[in-house]
Amino acid sequence: MSDELKIVDLPKNERPRERLFRYGVESLSNVELLALILRTGNKNENILSFCGRIMKISGGLNGILNLSLDELIKIKGIGKAKASQILALGELSKRFRSFKSGSDYQIKAPDDVALLVMEEMKGLKQEFLKVVMLNTKNYIINIKNIFIGTLNSSIIHPREIFKEAIKNSSSAIIMCHNHPSGDPTPSNEDINVTYRIDQCSKLIGIDLLDHIIIGDGVYISLKEKGIV
Repeated sequence: MSDELKIVDLPKNERPRERLFRYGVESLSNVELLALILRTGNKNENILSFCGRIMKISGGLNGILNLSLDELIKIKGIGKAKASQILALGELSKRFRSFKSGSDYQIKAPDDVALLVMEEMKGLKQEFLKVVMLNTKNYIINIKNIFIGTLNSSIIHPREIFKEAIKNSSSAIIMCHNHPSGDPTPSNEDINVTYRIDQCSKLIGIDLLDHIIIGDGVYISLKEKGIV
């Protein structure tokens, strides 16, 4: 018999599921919602105490949804099973917040791109370079990760970027990358990479419309800065 304290071990009026049925899901705290997903605590803690401790250690909901697998399983009481549940919840949250209904999404301004990728990219702990590929009317054809790591003009080869753009019959592209520090201020290397890709775009005939740098809830458009 398991020593884990389950939701059913709680007094009935304290069980998150019963409170959800009686008062509605919006009445539940973040701890209670997490308890509904994880379902069991451990031999020393009931599920609500367990989830409250996880929230405190991770710095709240936003913190826990951005933890890696290794960071999660370092928390006492979280094994691979519970870690996978939390990781799945975090990924669903990111996908939902960046979801746009309908298959067509047109880029009219830098803000359109930033809003599309912000939730996914702002919490990343490494730099990712994405390329947003567009048709002649600036509707998105595809978005693809091209590179992981610090941007460097000697490493980022235009071939990799434009190979994907050509494969998708793109008329234009927008580069997006994140700064894990949270500060989107472009570095000299960011600017050098942008210039290099811009020069190649003119030769190939696939326009580089912008390079968006994502920070922690903020972004900088190199087009608006006059660099593209």
